[in-house]
Amino acid sequence: MQATEMSIAEGAIWSRMLEPDKLTLSPASAKDILALDFPEADKVRMHELAAKAREGTLTSQDEMEIDIYGRVGSVLSIWKSKARKSLRKPANGRG
Repeated sequence: MQATEMSIAEGAIWSRMLEPDKLTLSPASAKDILALDFPEADKVRMHELAAKAREGTLTSQDEMEIDIYGRVGSVLSIWKSKARKSLRKPANGRG
């Protein structure tokens, strides 16, 4: 299995486990999840890696690091999606 296929499979497993369509989060938990973000040092590092990728100077270690950031970001995105859905009011106005 290629690295890309493994990342897709990993994302699917996380999605099934976190059940983003089930509204199981309390409002407080949902708000806490929405506040999660990468620390500034990691954002700087991701920008450095992106620049190296544009220049074509990534090492195999850099590629592995990008893959890890991508996987962490995917899980965070799933959590945030679930949090946003948990905070929405039902369309019928109840709740």
